[in-house]
Amino acid sequence: MKQVFTRPASLAETPMHYCPGCTHGVAHRLVAEVLDELGLRGRTIGVASVGCSVFAYNYFNLDFQQAAHGRAPAVATGIKRVLPDRVVFTYQGDGDLAAIGTAEIVHAANRGENITVIFINNAVYGMTGGQMAPTTLPGMRTTTTPYGRDVRVTGYPIHVAEMLATLKGVAYISRVALCGVAHITKAKRAIRKAFQAQLDGKGFSLVEILSTCPVTWGLQPIDAVRWLEANMLPVFPLGEFVTDGQKERA
Repeated sequence: MKQVFTRPASLAETPMHYCPGCTHGVAHRLVAEVLDELGLRGRTIGVASVGCSVFAYNYFNLDFQQAAHGRAPAVATGIKRVLPDRVVFTYQGDGDLAAIGTAEIVHAANRGENITVIFINNAVYGMTGGQMAPTTLPGMRTTTTPYGRDVRVTGYPIHVAEMLATLKGVAYISRVALCGVAHITKAKRAIRKAFQAQLDGKGFSLVEILSTCPVTWGLQPIDAVRWLEANMLPVFPLGEFVTDGQKERA
């Protein structure tokens, strides 16, 4: 029998610590496949954030740097400016990027730093116990919003892709989801475009990936995928918001 599916060379043979049903592992594989297909493994440097993805450096067969909470874009900026021939990307969750790291991501995008950001949005703080995140949906229950997020008290979910798309330094922005084969295929295509934008020297690129967190959502893995489709997609519409530095019309 011919083997047609193997582990990407950019993905280390290390068991992952993620909870059953978490789609961080899927996102890791998509990034690794793209790096392999573009022939970038030997010149890529990743920057790990703080959160569930804090151990990302264990899972990629690449050079990696750990950043302080929220500071991955600043660290990536320094690496890229010192080593402009390298491909540099950050891997961040919503608590890291959209809360403590808001200033770093906004200013890196505004400056047009030639880096790529993989942004995992599961609408909750996963690692620290399921508290409300900047991306938590209105009415969504978390450990800090047991009766549901009240937007009159805590505000609305931050739409990172749309917010960053307003900045002139951005080359590519998209939002994808990991809920089904068709969506996963589109996610990989978006990740490839983001890295290609960096290779072409066009500036800042980001892919926001809607992801599941079954344990903190209190759902079985399959139910978590269905919950994402039913609840997150209406709030966070999928699509490309900036392509080749050009904003897309809604």
